[in-house]
Amino acid sequence: MNKKGEICIGMAGAGRATELHMNALKRFGGLPVCRKHIIARRWEQVSDAKVRFEFQKASLNFQDLLDDEEIDVIDICTPPYVHEEMIISAMQAGKHVICEKPLCGYFGIVGENEDIGNRITKSQMYDELLISLENIKKLVKSSNKKFMYAENFIYAPSVRKSAEIIEKKKSKILFIKGEESLKGSSSRVAGKWNQTGGGTFIRTGAHPLSAALWLKQIEGNARGEKIVIETVMADMARITPSLSEYDHRHIAAYPEDVEDFGVVIITFSDRTKAVIMATDTLLGGSKNCIELYCNDTVINCKLTMSNLMETYFPDEDRLENVYLSEMLPLKLGWNSVALDDEIIRGYADEMKDFMECIYYDKEPQSDFEIAYNTIKVIYSAYKSAELRHSVSI
Repeated sequence: MNKKGEICIGMAGAGRATELHMNALKRFGGLPVCRKHIIARRWEQVSDAKVRFEFQKASLNFQDLLDDEEIDVIDICTPPYVHEEMIISAMQAGKHVICEKPLCGYFGIVGENEDIGNRITKSQMYDELLISLENIKKLVKSSNKKFMYAENFIYAPSVRKSAEIIEKKKSKILFIKGEESLKGSSSRVAGKWNQTGGGTFIRTGAHPLSAALWLKQIEGNARGEKIVIETVMADMARITPSLSEYDHRHIAAYPEDVEDFGVVIITFSDRTKAVIMATDTLLGGSKNCIELYCNDTVINCKLTMSNLMETYFPDEDRLENVYLSEMLPLKLGWNSVALDDEIIRGYADEMKDFMECIYYDKEPQSDFEIAYNTIKVIYSAYKSAELRHSVSI
């Protein structure tokens, strides 16, 4: 911490994830926080973010964050292919780490970094991922610093209330259905495996997947049962390339060697099931939901596309800087408005938890175990889809 006793944040990245984290942090005023230094790859991007999010310094070099003795925690909001390297460097430098999803992945090696989603088998990717996971796991376990996995679904009020109900009633979750779907991605590299480590399932399906795994963990702790993942079965597809240019006009998905549709069936050791779906073929905004079918209750969680507020606009005059909902291409006609988006989708409580963990030396709700299991299931799913049979975990 600095001389004022503030938690000093170093931010890696200046894109959408950074915006969500910093806006969420503004919602939390319980502890003194210093936005010390932000880095990104392009100067025009990072200089704008420095002003917008009120950082003291900005540069293009990640090493600057490692060398700053005042920085307590590095928030990694970069493209996934540099996550592993940054996590290791940050923890070796004695920094706490907040890491956006995914924890890591397979992005190719020197000489094979193009079209790897078509050329490299998912079985090989899975084997290489396990090596990366064990390397990170050893470092996190040996470090006295905290690893905090930035999974906002776990902190969403509806998911947290579900956890409270499951914990108090000691309910048995028999079936979980989760989905995050939208019309594609605003990222220019979302269609390339060497940049993202996969397609829509790793980009969006990771969110409901982590929530499902966390809720089963809550259930197991409440009932005194050890519940683990037993098998994973999946289907992955590339649907949008079959569309004509005209039919494709409303969809922002351009997969080159990744999937734009994924569905995964998880079987747990207590014989219960979860089905997680993600697709880049949904128009009208983003759909984020979790449904729990329990022995003594049914719980439906809607994180987006809620009906708290609706608007009707016959035109878009003077609405340029008015935010209605994520991935909404137009504001014409009827729309559902995402009110307090940072709160409803969990970002505010996520950052609150992480700052309190650093300040009070607590363990985060979204920890390394969730990050580890999530990416392991995702790559098991890729392997399963390729082999066309279930994969044991």
